[in-house]
Amino acid sequence: MAIINFDVYPCRIVWLSHMRNLEWSDLPVFLAVAREGTLGAAARRLSQTQPTMGRRLRALEEAIGARLFQRTRDGFVLTDEGQAMFEHAVRMEEEALAMQRELAGSVGGLEGLLRLSCSDWFGATLLSPVLAEFAELHPKVTVELLTDARIYSLARREADVAMRIAPFDEPEVVARKLATIPYGLYTGSDRWRPQAGDGEGCRLVLMDTAFGGMPDVGWVRRVLPNATIISRSNSREIQARLCALGAGLAVLPRPLGDTTPGLTRLDLGEQPPPRDTWIGYHQDLRRLPRLRAILDLIIERLARE
Repeated sequence: MAIINFDVYPCRIVWLSHMRNLEWSDLPVFLAVAREGTLGAAARRLSQTQPTMGRRLRALEEAIGARLFQRTRDGFVLTDEGQAMFEHAVRMEEEALAMQRELAGSVGGLEGLLRLSCSDWFGATLLSPVLAEFAELHPKVTVELLTDARIYSLARREADVAMRIAPFDEPEVVARKLATIPYGLYTGSDRWRPQAGDGEGCRLVLMDTAFGGMPDVGWVRRVLPNATIISRSNSREIQARLCALGAGLAVLPRPLGDTTPGLTRLDLGEQPPPRDTWIGYHQDLRRLPRLRAILDLIIERLARE
């Protein structure tokens, strides 16, 4: 039986009398609200409805016998009681997740679920053929591919394998560089034939402002300083489509740009900087056969310098 130490918060000892009424499945709701700050964001994180999240949070507070959050105009802020509970709940979550990973990593057989995370264009252009081949080799493994902009947590098993454009800094993640991806400048219209160092009269389709610090954005703004930004998107596939429709020039990963109908790669005397793609998984899953199988196939098919 787990013992929760409230010595740091002696006035919270009264909580112990309420613990028998606590519904432990509500703790993920509490943690999601604490991390996201709003019911709506927490609901999206857990794939639940906002009314359901609110109802479960109220039930948890009634079971605890304390207010866990202050409701403010800026969102939900932890009370002292909420902060005390958050610290314990995080440790409980970490232990539960570690147990899940260890048990999953010791299960044999090539069947079950695998969650993979990567960018939209990488999934559609490079990874999809690998997953189709994997499905033929291992039909009892269900692969779930997550391609939105969110960084999924490997520690929380939000994803089992992640592919990212930055090295992993989590201490328990096993990672390696998968590939160096070349980039190019593309046009979908004969109107856009720029000269390096100018770009007057040209239009650009760029990454959105949240990704404005990416190397390709800085490169194209330096090489074509007089070009006009006509559109932004956090999706490389959307950028490629806009470019193909003649909206403007776009810097794209060459595996995407070279295979998108209607696009022509331009040579301005220097190429955009390449980007590395890294692949990683949590060390607790290293013995999971289905994970090893998909890692081996991805590396065999996609690893490149």
